[in-house]
Amino acid sequence: MKKIVVFASGSGTNFQAIIDTVVQKSIHAEITGLITDNPDAAAIKRAQKNGIPFRVLRSADYNDYQAYTFGLLNQLNEWKPDLIVLAGYLKKIPVEVIRLYENRIINIHPALLPKYGGKGFYGMNVHRAVIAAGEKESGCTVHIVTEEYDKGPILAQMKVPVKKDDRPETLQQRILKQEHRLLPQVINKLLTQKQS
Repeated sequence: MKKIVVFASGSGTNFQAIIDTVVQKSIHAEITGLITDNPDAAAIKRAQKNGIPFRVLRSADYNDYQAYTFGLLNQLNEWKPDLIVLAGYLKKIPVEVIRLYENRIINIHPALLPKYGGKGFYGMNVHRAVIAAGEKESGCTVHIVTEEYDKGPILAQMKVPVKKDDRPETLQQRILKQEHRLLPQVINKLLTQKQS
């Protein structure tokens, strides 16, 4: 069975969407672990509730960045992922990890890349920028993770309209619903391709 490792920093609603899809057997895989940089992440509770191992890995807890990278690689080696999924993970992935798992790390971004991507564009920052620019539509993007923030090849997108009375919070909720649909679809497609 294919193995997925999820990275999440916050509430973990996309993580939950993956868990639900695995439980429903719509994705034929197992989630072998969760990595978070936030000891207070609600994603941890979701992992515990579903019997998924988790590790809190923060660069601040290591002597240097190299030691942190080594710790991350060690943990991934233990969990042996076929696919790594960044689901609301706010830290940059070390280059060594990206190179070792080339084309096997995907990220979900709450905008239609290449617009509103890159450093500083995460969470509400994205939705505020979209509304401030007067965009007529926004959405979410799943892409391959490369060494540059949000620059990897785009795998799939879903669009939503930006309404005249939208606030960042209302736009976020509408996009999040699509994220919960899109991310499991892309994971399933990638893992099915890898089996064939």
